[in-house]
Amino acid sequence: MGDKSSRLPGFYKRPLTERVDIVAEWANLNDDDKTVLLGQGLSNELADKMIENTLGTFALPLGIAVNFLVNGRDYLIPMAVEEPSVVAAVSNAAKKIRAGGGFHTSATNPVMIGQIQVLDIPDMDVAINAINANKADLLETANCCDKVIVNLGGGALDIVPRPFPDTPVGPMLVVHLHFDTRDAMGANAINTALESLAPEIARLTNCRTNLRILSNLADQRTATARCTIPADQLATEDYSGQEVAKLIEEANAFAVVDPYRAATHNKGIMNGIDAVCIATGNDWRAVEAGAHSFAAKDGRYQALTDWHVDDNGDLYGEITLPMAVGMVGGATKVHPTARTAMKILAVQSAPELAQVMAAVGLAQNLAAINALATVGIQKGHMALHARQVAMAAGAPEALIQFVADQLVAERRIHVDRAKEILKGNR
Repeated sequence: MGDKSSRLPGFYKRPLTERVDIVAEWANLNDDDKTVLLGQGLSNELADKMIENTLGTFALPLGIAVNFLVNGRDYLIPMAVEEPSVVAAVSNAAKKIRAGGGFHTSATNPVMIGQIQVLDIPDMDVAINAINANKADLLETANCCDKVIVNLGGGALDIVPRPFPDTPVGPMLVVHLHFDTRDAMGANAINTALESLAPEIARLTNCRTNLRILSNLADQRTATARCTIPADQLATEDYSGQEVAKLIEEANAFAVVDPYRAATHNKGIMNGIDAVCIATGNDWRAVEAGAHSFAAKDGRYQALTDWHVDDNGDLYGEITLPMAVGMVGGATKVHPTARTAMKILAVQSAPELAQVMAAVGLAQNLAAINALATVGIQKGHMALHARQVAMAAGAPEALIQFVADQLVAERRIHVDRAKEILKGNR
C-alpha cells in the first residue's frame, strides 16, 4: 500500500458510482463489496438476527475521508454520519496536516479493565491482603475463560484492589482486572473472566460480591495522535498563517479552562471518531463514554486536545484518549458494510485501528476550531446544511442545489424560506 496516495483531488465532484470504482481499485474490493456499498448492505433478514423486535434497517450516508497520512502510510477513512460538512472538513484538515508530514501516532497495548464490587467487608485490610496474596491464582482463573486470546499473547495481566471505605452503602472494595484483549474490543472476554473470578474473590475475602462488569473508562488502552502544521498552510485571505495558528491556540485554551466550551470542543472530536466507529461496526457509545470520562480524569472536564504554537511558529496538535475498538467479533464481522469498511481501512490490528481513529479525531477538531477562529462555523457548514433544508422543504432533485444556493446567498437558511423559493419556481 506504500505506493497508494489518499490524495484524491476532485473526488467529491465525481458521480457516486465512479467514487465507488476509485475506492474499489484503491482497496482491492471485489464486485460483492461494491454491491454492498451501492445497495443497502444490511438485509432485513440479517438485521432480524442481530437485534430483537426488528422492523427493518436504518441507513446512514457512508462517506470517505481523504488525504490521511498516518505514520507514513496513506489511508482512506470510511465514515458513517448524517451531519453535513463532517467528511469534507476532516479531509481538508488532513490535507493541511499532510503538508507537515502527516500524523504520528502510537497506542498502548489493548488492556481493558473489568470491575468486581465487593461488599459486607468485616476488615478492609484483611480482604485486600487476601487478594494480593493470591494474585497469581486469580490471574490463572481469569485466563481459563478465553484460551484463544491467551494463545495470541493476551489475557489477564494484573489484579488491583481499590478500597472505598465510605460509600452510601458502607465500605466497598472494587477489584480491577487488567486484561489484554488483543484485537477484540473485549467486553465479552472481560465479563466472562469476571464471572469466573467473583466466587473466588468472595471466598478469599469472606465477603459478598455484587456487580461484575467491564469499565468503559479504558484508561489503560489509549491512542495518541500528534501533528505539526506549517503556519503557511493556515493562511487565509484575511489572516496570516501565524495569526491563524495563534487563534487556534487561543480556541483550545478556552476548552481547557471552561467545561461548557470543552463539551462542544470534544463533541467535534467525536464527530469524526464516532463516524469511523459506526462505519466499522464498533461500539461508538463505549468509545464516547470512555472519551468524556477521560476528559474529566483530573477532576474537571476539559479539552482532549492540545493545540499550541511551537518554537518555529508552526501549529502543533496532540490528542490522547481511550480507544476500546476491535476488528474481530460483534457487528464488525457480521454487518456487510462494516466488513467492507474494514477492507478499505486495511488495518492489521486493533491498536492500529485505534491510532487511525485518534488521527481522525485530531483532524476533525482542527477543522472545527480553525473555522470557529476565522470565518465562523456557519459559513462552510451552513452552505452544506442548506441542501438538507431544501430537501426538508420538499424540493425535487432538480431544484435542490438551486434552492440551497439562494438560501446561502440570502443567509436565510430556513425551511420556511426554502418553501417560498419553491413556490416562486413552480
